[in-house]
Amino acid sequence: MRFSKSLIILALGVSLAACSDSDNNDVEVKPPVVVTPTSYEFTVTITNLTTAQPFSPVALIAHTEGMLWQIGNSASEALERMAEGGDNSQLLTVDFATHAQSAESPLPPGEQLTLTLTTEQLESLKISLATMLVNTNDAFTGLNAIDVSSLAVNESLSRHSHAYDAGTETNSEAHGTIPGPADSGEGFNESRDDINSVAMHPGVVSQDDGLRSSMLTNQHKFDNPVAQIIITRTQ
Repeated sequence: MRFSKSLIILALGVSLAACSDSDNNDVEVKPPVVVTPTSYEFTVTITNLTTAQPFSPVALIAHTEGMLWQIGNSASEALERMAEGGDNSQLLTVDFATHAQSAESPLPPGEQLTLTLTTEQLESLKISLATMLVNTNDAFTGLNAIDVSSLAVNESLSRHSHAYDAGTETNSEAHGTIPGPADSGEGFNESRDDINSVAMHPGVVSQDDGLRSSMLTNQHKFDNPVAQIIITRTQ
């Protein structure tokens, strides 16, 4: 009997030791760590400084490379569509855009609007915007690849923008060629009958200046700058 009890005790000891070893070998499984992307937020306020040139709905684009236009180069079709007819849909989907936002409506002379842009990338971040001066053939304004990557939260930068000529449509100012309220004429036309390169806009030559075929008057003239843009990092 004593021998049998000893065997039982020994067996229990081995069993407990085995259980103890098994417990020590258990690997604690931790739930996966979920990393929430950091968001960076910018507000962009645009003021129309002209007296009689409504701006088409503003296109606002975040990107890390590329440019919407270059002086002396041909305008892209996306820029042409916006500069001739105010249609920004192709600009909002350019292949280098990481995020894009559009104003819901035109911006009247003397008024301002604010757009908000949120992105998950700050390194090399640039902001561009473009809008048409709608009482023209193909004039536009905006900012082209402004670096905002070094802006701190609540820090702003201010820029004034000039009028550019898309170079895709002759500045005839003739009846049926201007999409704005001065004429309610044609917008985008795929044919290009101008110098076919982006340049500074020479300004309006109106009927008051002796261009009798023009649909524009002196009130539609504009001086540079035509817009003020303030970019503020808010997050």
